[in-house]
Amino acid sequence: MNSRDKKESKMKTKDILAEKSTRRDFMKKLSIAAAAGSAGLVTGGCVGGNSSEEMGLKWEEYFKKNYRLMTQKEKDETVERLVKLAKLQKGVDIQMSNQEPQEQVLYGYAFNISRCKGYMDCVEACVQENNLDRRKKTQYIRIFEMDPGKLDPTTGDGKFHHEVPVDNKFYMGVQCFHCENAPCIKACPTKATWREPDGIVVVDYDWCIGCRYCLAACPYWGRRFNWGEPEIPKEEINLDQHYLGNRLRMKGVMEKCTFCVQRTRKGKLPACANACPTGSRVFGNLLDPNSEIRFVLKNKKVFRFKEELGTDPKFWYFMD
Repeated sequence: MNSRDKKESKMKTKDILAEKSTRRDFMKKLSIAAAAGSAGLVTGGCVGGNSSEEMGLKWEEYFKKNYRLMTQKEKDETVERLVKLAKLQKGVDIQMSNQEPQEQVLYGYAFNISRCKGYMDCVEACVQENNLDRRKKTQYIRIFEMDPGKLDPTTGDGKFHHEVPVDNKFYMGVQCFHCENAPCIKACPTKATWREPDGIVVVDYDWCIGCRYCLAACPYWGRRFNWGEPEIPKEEINLDQHYLGNRLRMKGVMEKCTFCVQRTRKGKLPACANACPTGSRVFGNLLDPNSEIRFVLKNKKVFRFKEELGTDPKFWYFMD
């Protein structure tokens, strides 16, 4: 795609979002007025303090703009509403960020298949960090037990439940690869998913309609759909959240790995890389020539899963 086509594509996306936003602004005013009238009729003109506040916050949230069209003030306001709703609905005091990408940062990931032993510490850390549904046992990461000579996870066992490591086996981790040419982004009809300047592919959960087109488009099994309301014990909720990351999701929306945006934009490692006991996971800034990820790409034999598809994933495999 040439520069002119890219510019026209960006303008078209912005126009679509702006058009939807204009409709939403009109419907917002109309519906809030109707909701207020309905509340008065149902309760005889008397609405409980908390329920009234919760209803108002929900309506404001429902009719907000797509995140990419929001001003910083509007982003701060939606974060403030979500913090209040978490308190009213879950009884928890969360800290939510909408921190933007840092300049001159492009995240990349490398996985050392000669070191991984299949211990699953990464999976457990991801579940806890990202507020994943405990009832459905949602997991962003899948670890495949592989036979020697095989480098395609589809030939491996992704559901093993035995003591590891096993002799004459090796292990490969698969998750969202944050592709530069991500098929999931092209498939989304509401522009609810996109790639941030730092390379992280994110989802605006409030604009996702649950069509699951992105799920079908992803060749790496990187997306998860909430068929029911996610359940997390109150005491296990991670209170450190990001609007585009591990904030509490709802029924009927897609979610995925975000390279732990709530951590990485603060200069920390993703939870999976931080928890790995064997040092199999390498994460860093691809634009920093002195980063560990750049060292791996320069000095190790690396490859990418299904590279022939042209998705340009920012996730590599290598071996010592």
